[in-house]
Parts: sequence; structure tokens; C-alpha cells
Amino acid sequence: MNFEEKVILITGAAGEIGKKTAQLFHKKGAKLALVDIDKKALEDATHELGLNNSLLIQADVTNEKEVKNYVEQTIEVFGNIDVFFNNAGISGKLAEITEVKTEDLEKTIDINMKGVFYGLKYVLQIMKRQNDGVVINTSSVAGLNGSLFLSPYSATKHAVIGLTKTAALEVAKYNIRVNAICPSPVDTELMSELDKEKNPENPKKARESYSKKIPLGRYATSEEIANLVAFLSSNQSSFITGGSYLIDGGQTASY
Repeated sequence: MNFEEKVILITGAAGEIGKKTAQLFHKKGAKLALVDIDKKALEDATHELGLNNSLLIQADVTNEKEVKNYVEQTIEVFGNIDVFFNNAGISGKLAEITEVKTEDLEKTIDINMKGVFYGLKYVLQIMKRQNDGVVINTSSVAGLNGSLFLSPYSATKHAVIGLTKTAALEVAKYNIRVNAICPSPVDTELMSELDKEKNPENPKKARESYSKKIPLGRYATSEEIANLVAFLSSNQSSFITGGSYLIDGGQTASY
């Protein structure tokens, strides 16, 4: 699990999972290119975690030109990309399919599916030239099963798994591995907002109710997600590609 001098590119880097993953790679000696749509949040995160000498790039992953640009900036500064954590995403708003607003559907598709696709499109071009690289896409347990009142989210996370499998097949001959992670709820601000949306008067009750569906009885931590990303990015997983790896506290074991 040594990433000394390895170049790690992370999208959604100002969010809790992105931050903790960046921090872990930093501790293991990596060079970081961190991407987020919110530049101030990105700057605050790197200052908070002491991620010195990181390349900070403001970009909207739904904009193909900006995706191409964040890849080009990374190459201009570091010369290569060893690991790509294709992580930016949103949950969208809670609603039954019959009540989903068109703008909410389109926004979720743009970020969760197109953003992942564009990232793959431009990062894999670099990795193919290198004849080496690792990609980790962020899917979800909702990418393997349905998710009540989150149809656009579930659909796009299923799409991420399809993209992961297809990309893995296309680039295996270039010594590139592509995998996806599938977390259950993670103890992040994003999940807290969903808990509030489910039960505005008592978000804690919403969390407790959902936690009971998880055999380990709690949400995952961002650190636990980061550990899985690091493992799948390391040489310890050198024969793993095209897979979707659950980190769900046993939630899907009974399905």
C-alpha cells in the first residue's frame, strides 16, 4: 500500500469521502490532483488536512471541456496519472418516480453518469499511452438494487457499474484496471441532508431507522471507504478488475 510519488487524481475531492481518501493517499506519499466544483471548499479542505503541494482544480464534471481541462492540467504539472478516483456525485432529491422533476433527473444524470463517463474518456486516454493505471468509480448499493424514492440516483449508479465493466474490458490489454465501489449510507453531510429530507422534524430518527437495516447497525465512515479505495488502487489488488465491491455492513447479504 505504498503510493510514494504516485499521482492520484480525485474528483468530488471537497466532500467527506474525497477528503479522507486524499488524506490517506497523502500519508502514503502520493502526489494529489484534487478536483471539485467548489474551489473554496477545496481550498478549505486541503488547508484543514494539511495536503501540502496538492494541485487544486475547479471543474464542473458535467462539462466535457472542463473534464478534459482537469486531466490536461494534471498531466502538465505531474506528467502522468497513476490512479483516478472518479468520485463526484449527488444523491438527488427524494421523490416517487411519478413525482420526479425533469430538472432533478437531468442534473443527477449529468453529474453521476456523464461526469463519470467524461472522466473515463479522458483519463483512460492518458493511461493507455502510459500502458498502466488504476480507476476506481464510485457507485453505490443503489447501483445493485433499487432505492426507494431515489430512482434517478439508483439508475445512474447502475450505469456506473455498466461503465466500469465495459471500461475494464476495453483497457485490460493496456495493463489498466477499472473497478467500482458500492457503499451503503456513509456518515457524511450528504447523508445527513437525506435524513433531514426523510424526516425534517427528527432526522436522528430517520438515521436510526435506516441503520437498523444494516446488520452492523450503523453508517460507514469516510475513512472506511478510503481504505477500500486505497486497497483497490494498490498492487495488492493487481488481479482485480471489472468488479463492483460492496462496503455495506452486510446490508445486501439478506437480499
